[in-house]
Amino acid sequence: MLSCVNSVVNSVVNSVVIKSALRYLALIYGLSTLAACTTVGPDYEEPVVDWLQDWQPASYGHPDEVNRQDRLNQIDAQFWWHVFNDPILNALITEARQENYSLRIAGLKIFESRARLAIVSTSLYPQLQQLDGSVSSVNNQFHGGNAPDRSQSFISYQAGFNLGWELDFWGRFQRGIESADAAFFASITNQQDMQVLLTAQLAEAYFVYRTTQARIDIAHKNAEIQKRSYEITTNIFESGEGSELDLQQAKTQYLATLSTIPELEITLFQTRNAIAILLGKKPGVLQMLNAEVSKYQWPVIPVKYFQYIPANMLTRRPDIRTAAWQVAAQSAQIGVAEADYYPAISLFGTIGWSGSDLAGSSDVGSLIIGPAFSWNILDYDRIENNVRIQDSRLQQLIEQYQNLVLQAAKEVDDASYSLLKTNEQKVLVDQSFQASQRALELANIRYREGYSDFQRVLDAQRAMFSQSESQLLNQSSYIASIISLYKSLGGGWTEMSNDQMLSTRVKETMQQRTDWGDLLTVPIAETTPVPGASQHE
Repeated sequence: MLSCVNSVVNSVVNSVVIKSALRYLALIYGLSTLAACTTVGPDYEEPVVDWLQDWQPASYGHPDEVNRQDRLNQIDAQFWWHVFNDPILNALITEARQENYSLRIAGLKIFESRARLAIVSTSLYPQLQQLDGSVSSVNNQFHGGNAPDRSQSFISYQAGFNLGWELDFWGRFQRGIESADAAFFASITNQQDMQVLLTAQLAEAYFVYRTTQARIDIAHKNAEIQKRSYEITTNIFESGEGSELDLQQAKTQYLATLSTIPELEITLFQTRNAIAILLGKKPGVLQMLNAEVSKYQWPVIPVKYFQYIPANMLTRRPDIRTAAWQVAAQSAQIGVAEADYYPAISLFGTIGWSGSDLAGSSDVGSLIIGPAFSWNILDYDRIENNVRIQDSRLQQLIEQYQNLVLQAAKEVDDASYSLLKTNEQKVLVDQSFQASQRALELANIRYREGYSDFQRVLDAQRAMFSQSESQLLNQSSYIASIISLYKSLGGGWTEMSNDQMLSTRVKETMQQRTDWGDLLTVPIAETTPVPGASQHE
């Protein structure tokens, strides 16, 4: 074995081999320098939305009519749910951002994209780096003919290092890296979009829960009022002074109100379970939601707070930024496809050593190195049509981006108009509820004094019940419009650290299963320009 090692060393340090290697290293350097000078395919250009710069929702006035502080309040929408001043909602959203499984999956896709980018980045280096070797035991048996029968046994061995490097003359690999890089940043903005959706879903579910609680409370209170009316009509009927019609009408209204409660309780139960799932918890009781309904204070937020909406916030929406990154990724794919028009220029090399233990045989050391090229000159328009495919896909993504901005503008316009009109409706509903209370009070007085029949009382009770529900539902709609507005603006996301995206337990599990190196610990930050955002800044 020692003689084998000595033979390898002698072959490698042979002066002829060294001189040849130096000459080819100079050639490699020159070719690689030339390769860095050419990149085919179009450079990325962000999609332009011409109409967006001057656009404002139709519901509000000109931006100049709003003071500077209001503008600053609107621009900072990362923690928009604080506008409700609800500690329970704040705590729920904080917990959901740590424990929600969909958000965690979106975070894991960032690390997946980071690993994929690391793979693609290696394409700039020699693609083939292969060490091989073998040891063979050979036994030859000679028999027949004029020579005497005999046998020959020996061991042969060989080792080699093979290198293959396709130089990036036309920017194929550089464009591939650009595409993977854009896909990586798209995974980041996709995770941020998941934050937006999660925050809005949780806030919506929370206020649906509070609204349903309040509706159940209203139903119980109205049922108590109607129960007293039913008891009064029962006593009057049994004393022979009232009609059975009044009794049955009172009973009908009382039981009808009670019958609405089970359906509301189903909604409450299902909404609570939906909140639990968003928190990454099993369905069941959530202690934070057990506060008494009577003690809950509904948020009061003036509509003027939302009278300025900066249009450039639309292109900052994470889903629109994701679409822009997808355009960037596909733009680079055109260059990858166009590189097939040109020859692939490569360098190859092999350092080998072989020998055997046969007496008198020589060990052989070899160095093989040189350039090579391949060029598919008869492709029958395959390359051209592949370029067309990539270009069509690019244009599809550009059109998709434009449509997404349109949809975002529609969502903002719809939410802002709904906010304005539910606020107008609130004034009328509040007045109507006050009138229904007064009507019920007068109907009871007139019935007790004998000036009107019991039907008036039932009608007044029904109207007050209806108006109390309308008042509550209007309040809920107003809050839902606020949530929709912030959601349509893409508010509610922050740049999350590795520890925020993945818990320590998850990272430890992944490290124990697979060697992730530093990919799970190196900070992830969006350090490149935001596609689609600069045009309106």
